[in-house]
Amino acid sequence: MIKVAFYDTKEYDKPSFERYGALFDMQFRFVESKLNEDTAALAEGCDAVCVFVNDDVNAAVIDKLYRYGVKLIALRSAGYNNVDIRAAFGKIHVVHVPAYSPYAVAEHAAALLLTSVRRIHKAYNRTREFNFSLNGLTGFDLHGKTAGVIGTGKIGRIFVDICRGFGMKVIAYDLYPSDNGIDYVPLETLFAESDVISLHCPLTDGTKHMIDDAAIGKMKKGVVIINTSRGALIDAEALLGGIKSRKVGAACLDVYEEEADIFFEDRSGHIMDDELLSRLISMPNVIVTSHQAFLTEDALNNIAETTVKNILSYYSNDGMCDNELCYRCGNIERCRNDRKQRCF
Repeated sequence: MIKVAFYDTKEYDKPSFERYGALFDMQFRFVESKLNEDTAALAEGCDAVCVFVNDDVNAAVIDKLYRYGVKLIALRSAGYNNVDIRAAFGKIHVVHVPAYSPYAVAEHAAALLLTSVRRIHKAYNRTREFNFSLNGLTGFDLHGKTAGVIGTGKIGRIFVDICRGFGMKVIAYDLYPSDNGIDYVPLETLFAESDVISLHCPLTDGTKHMIDDAAIGKMKKGVVIINTSRGALIDAEALLGGIKSRKVGAACLDVYEEEADIFFEDRSGHIMDDELLSRLISMPNVIVTSHQAFLTEDALNNIAETTVKNILSYYSNDGMCDNELCYRCGNIERCRNDRKQRCF
């Protein structure tokens, strides 16, 4: 039986993973704590660990897991910026879920956009108090507006289709543009021409704080910024400044750079220590959801199925490790198209 330490467990995680684990003789040790240097010892005696976006899988954690005999780190997410892939090379294999339900994330981005521009959240709160006034609820049509999509992987392309369905003009930026009928433009052009900007790219050294003071300065007055990818793509201080100066018309955030100790938890009975997040939430043109874009039954089922298959592939005899993240060639994800064996 393959034993897996499952970190940062939430109640909605268990049903699908327990179901697939039972099918393939896999035992999950569910741990509520996040993975870090202090909790790595909880994986002792396990063959693999399963981690999520806010687990801290740094070099020191990887060394501890390696000493405990852990052979595989299985991310139940697409992003892997919280894992030191370089430190893991030669010690522990790393796999992820490249596509669990791109529709879930793209649709959530669209839901945030519609909620914001049509003031649906404000109308809901009013009518709950029997206030049926329409004052202050004027929005704008999406039809005819320009959507700038940064990152055209599976999620980005689905968001492009949604925007086209609204009758929007779509332009995009991607480091690796493909021949998919999308109008690619330089990033500066996208900033200057877009009424709506939606981020669908991974967090890397090159994309961290790609939305900063300089970028916001190039944008249209009243631009709507949507982020359902990774919080650190946006410099939150710069975003707040853009909102206060009226340059940014609205912000729709499902992620936040310092979310690790805040999101996924009930903080309603506590004073919020993060003053920046408190100030953003207090703004009337900011909508924050707590990293829930992935949270559909379809996505949870796909995440569990793919993660379990990733783990099983490591223990198979064909030499391949499905969805492995490889540091060796420097092209962490894309080398899998040509590789016919494990990364090491």
